Amino acid sequence: MNAGKEQTILLTGVNGQVGFELARTLQGLGKVVALDRSGLDLADLDQVRRVVREIRPGLIVNPAAHTAVDKAETDVDAAMRLNAEAPGVLAEEARKIGAALVHYSTDYVFDGTKSGLYAEDDPVNPQNVYGKSKLAGEQAIANSGCSHLIFRTSWVYGTRGKNFLLTMLRLGAERSELSVVADQFGAPTWANTIAALSANVLAQAVAPNQSDWWEKHSGIYHLTASGATSWHGFAEAIFEFSELEKKPTVKPIPAAAYPTPATRPSNSRMSNEKLAATFGVRAPDWREALRLCLATR
Repeated sequence: MNAGKEQTILLTGVNGQVGFELARTLQGLGKVVALDRSGLDLADLDQVRRVVREIRPGLIVNPAAHTAVDKAETDVDAAMRLNAEAPGVLAEEARKIGAALVHYSTDYVFDGTKSGLYAEDDPVNPQNVYGKSKLAGEQAIANSGCSHLIFRTSWVYGTRGKNFLLTMLRLGAERSELSVVADQFGAPTWANTIAALSANVLAQAVAPNQSDWWEKHSGIYHLTASGATSWHGFAEAIFEFSELEKKPTVKPIPAAAYPTPATRPSNSRMSNEKLAATFGVRAPDWREALRLCLATR
């Protein structure tokens, strides 16, 4: 983006969890052209090229993705198209018109065997198709030569779409006891947190006298809520902060007792220190974000 000049911002996936929030937080940073699948279907690569060339944005923000992790195991082509090929095309088109690209990736690029927090330069080793497709998207963007920010996040939830929070609230209203995996750990991250921090970072890019901002800052950053818990701990906190009259008992179980088509990493915890050191922004603790999310439903 050219510093000091209002730019057109092309936002994909506006009906998704993160896209919905970004459409609000990006206001004031430029003219936001927010498109859903009917206006920009990332599965149609020719349309992707055509739309970018017609709109000629200064910034492309791409939260759209194939996020059905288990379904991706059998729907490999669709996952690769949306998560790898489409971001690559967006990056190529961005480079051609001098635009920058903001893209969102995942903790699932790691295998989960590290004992501590994952840093951006730790070795990647995705264990499922979704993770492999997202990693391929990261690599396509980096290889394109376009100015870019790739934000890896984890365990995304919100008040829209399909996610763990909404599933727990639905099941908790129907059942007196739930069994939830207790040996996989990560940072539940509210979609609003992702959008707010993204906007804070991008506000720095459009500040005066920042003509070389993208050259200095392009790369991968981890962006998750602070702290960590298990899926079981996440579920317990959901019911603690919820307004359900009768709250279910949440029974801890090992992941082995709840097999899924896609293998999930046991450790999805990522360090946000690079994000904080570079941009001066820090995400709230996951419990505080969850409390606020439930208060705004």
